[in-house]
Amino acid sequence: MFLERFIQYIQFEKRYSPHTVSAYQSDLDQFFKFLNEPEPTVDHPAQITYQHIRSWMVHLMSEMTARSVNRKIATLRKYFKFLLREGLITDNPTSKIQSPKNVKHLPVVVEDEKLNAMLNSNDVFGDDFEGTRDKLVLEILFGTGIRLAELVGLKEQDINTYDGTIKVLGKRNKERIVPVNHELKLLIEQYIDLKKSQNFHNNSVTLIVTNKGSDAYPKFIYLIVHKYLSYISTQNKRSPHVLRHTFATSLLNRGADLNAIKELLGHANLSATQVYTHNSVERLKSIYKQAHPKA
Repeated sequence: MFLERFIQYIQFEKRYSPHTVSAYQSDLDQFFKFLNEPEPTVDHPAQITYQHIRSWMVHLMSEMTARSVNRKIATLRKYFKFLLREGLITDNPTSKIQSPKNVKHLPVVVEDEKLNAMLNSNDVFGDDFEGTRDKLVLEILFGTGIRLAELVGLKEQDINTYDGTIKVLGKRNKERIVPVNHELKLLIEQYIDLKKSQNFHNNSVTLIVTNKGSDAYPKFIYLIVHKYLSYISTQNKRSPHVLRHTFATSLLNRGADLNAIKELLGHANLSATQVYTHNSVERLKSIYKQAHPKA
């Protein structure tokens, strides 16, 4: 099915991240498995029709959300567009596919006042390496809005304490510079000094490491964030992405320009950033209902 050629294309020419490449591979494997069960039906992509894809969509909709289905359909669109460009097919079976409508959910946030109070408290985080590291994880995520994967990949050399900035490697290997506040800059310096004093054997250059000095990994960061957000929030979602949402919403509520927030978050399109305006409108509605005599 020319799958290997496509994977090489997105990996080396498009330079997609390993995570994205893996997701594309998984989506296509699932699609071909669906086509060939209980018995093989196609042996060349030119034989795949709109009906095949539509049947897969119906199958997926019984198992997952419209958002997840749309992501998989986007993979097929990219795959068949590649095959068409390479002259391996003459018609694109995804051209007639209409994606199911996503149910729009407002980004989940925590109250920044409560978050600030916790981060400024002397009773929550210890002064040792572990306590300082945990506080730094939350301070970076809330103070810069970077993604979980971007935090995991952050190196000590990406920190410029002189300028008060960090260099972030985002999606599709796009770099951006994000400012850090003075308090966060001091915390980073304190943490790096503590990290050196631990005399870890591997001397990792990755900024965030485990208690044994190994490079931090996504689940490790998630557990740290979930633990501390549990102190101030009872909502079900207490993930690192909640802090990214809280960062963007806090900026917007305080008058930050939407385009500036877009650049800080590393969004490719402004439409991805505009979702935060809904949170801001809901906040204004709440204030209006509480304060206006006619509300």
